[in-house]
Amino acid sequence: MNGISDVLLALAVLSAWVGTIAFLRLDTSLDQLHTVTFVNVMTIGALTLAGFASRGLTPQTLKCALLWIINLAVSALLSHATARAVHFRGGEVR
Repeated sequence: MNGISDVLLALAVLSAWVGTIAFLRLDTSLDQLHTVTFVNVMTIGALTLAGFASRGLTPQTLKCALLWIINLAVSALLSHATARAVHFRGGEVR
């Protein structure tokens, strides 16, 4: 089980680096917002799954899963609100 959690932790680090590089390479603020959402979903998801792989089904891992689900909902709302604010303030800046 330890090898699975190591792979998932490496996936979390890799997704954070991929998102960072993509954020720096993309031009518009809306495109950059997509990379933030990607990093948010992938890293927290991989960390939560690594917790399940290393600890099993415990109250702590269930709390992490609940926080991941809440994070998915909140990040979707915040991304939508940010995109609307960019749109209303003059569109994308290139």
